[in-house]
Amino acid sequence: MSALSEDEFENILSIQNKCTRLNLNENIYGTFAEIGAGQETVRHFFRAGNPKGTIAKTLSAYDKDFSDAIYGLDPQNRYVTVERLKRMIDYEAELIEQRLSRKKYPDKLFFSYANTVATIDWAKKYKGHGWLGIKFQREPKQEYSEIILHVQFHENNASQQQISLGIMGVNLIYAAFYQSDDPKELIKKLYDHLSKDKIEIDSINFKGPVFENVDNRLMSLELVKEGITEAVMFSPEGNNILPANVLYKKHILTLRGSFRPVTNLNLNMFLSARNLFLNQENVDPDKTVIIFEMTLSNLKSEGDDEINEKDFLDRADLLCASGQTVMISNFQEYYKVVEYFAQHTKKELGLVMGVDNLIDIFNERYYRHLSGGILEAFGKLFFKSLKVYLYPVKDEKTGEIITSKTLKVHPRVKELYKFFVDNGKVIDIEDYDEESLDIHPRKVYEMILDGNNEWEKMVPGLTAKMIKEKKMFSKEKASHS
Repeated sequence: MSALSEDEFENILSIQNKCTRLNLNENIYGTFAEIGAGQETVRHFFRAGNPKGTIAKTLSAYDKDFSDAIYGLDPQNRYVTVERLKRMIDYEAELIEQRLSRKKYPDKLFFSYANTVATIDWAKKYKGHGWLGIKFQREPKQEYSEIILHVQFHENNASQQQISLGIMGVNLIYAAFYQSDDPKELIKKLYDHLSKDKIEIDSINFKGPVFENVDNRLMSLELVKEGITEAVMFSPEGNNILPANVLYKKHILTLRGSFRPVTNLNLNMFLSARNLFLNQENVDPDKTVIIFEMTLSNLKSEGDDEINEKDFLDRADLLCASGQTVMISNFQEYYKVVEYFAQHTKKELGLVMGVDNLIDIFNERYYRHLSGGILEAFGKLFFKSLKVYLYPVKDEKTGEIITSKTLKVHPRVKELYKFFVDNGKVIDIEDYDEESLDIHPRKVYEMILDGNNEWEKMVPGLTAKMIKEKKMFSKEKASHS
């Protein structure tokens, strides 16, 4: 996150002042349920002035049997899950409505705050993670709105993680009532008196009347843009999903691109590579996930530092409609995305790319910031279970089809390249569609902007239908308002 100016820093309320303001608001009233790290959020409210003004009830059902008795059994016997968190905030919100009469409290704004977390273990092997959420009303008797987020802890001490959790919990409750008109700003406010180096938000979802115009995919994008997390994912239904849950112990095949729009070239690359990947003896199709990845740089127009949100949503809609899981990342280099996947799985990994991308990978200038240069990067990239599925390219001047065998790399990396090809790390896609080699995604996009209907032959039928019906990628929408 960007550095704050002195004035901005001075204007950040202290955690105690946030709690005091909430406590002194005679209408804000609710419950706190915290599992796994003590009652780190509510203790701030007890220490501030007038806690009885806010706290209706607080509990920590630390024992699993107690937790199950209150919130129900989890079929997989897991407690740090979004399902558990939702049961907690739903149960507590319903309980406060039952216990406190609206006739007696007509102006109350009820809320239920909860967290369920696992802090760092004794061996310090697992850093810990957790779910935080609030269900709240901004107006009396209003349908409840929700903010639910997942965090990863980065500190190496359980007590420090508990402190960070408590601060973020206060920030969340305060932001729900006083800063929820602008969800993008709300996300930034969750880090008041905190650093992303201590605690990382890697998934956030907004729901309810306060957020009826919020697209959660844009909120995912905001997490990456602000440097809060390096990658976010959303499902074919357009919902934000937790990368760790999607990728855990899975075989992963990923295709990176701009997808503006998805073309027949993209589709043929994906289908051909998928067949090769799934036909490997040790790959289980039922435990395989396909990821369509866009980086922040993929989302920017040439010469533009800003991301056009409408353009991003158009691309996301097209990918989701074709049933794809989408990842937005801040990984410029391929080895970083491989490192990220390797945190979650030891299964087979596959990267689908064209010859141009592979040439870029072997360009040494991208690795000057690494002490080990290109050798360090390739040690991280081409580890034992990764393969590159290479789609050929046609030389526009000669018409030659360029594959891994005819590709020319810089003489300095020629032997390195040969080593990886000879060891089966680069697999040529031989089942390619020759017509698709003449498709240039950038030109397809320009044709759409120029009203040249030839583009329709170059994209899948569903994609063409959606672009025409929703008037995607029009010149008006391609420019910033």
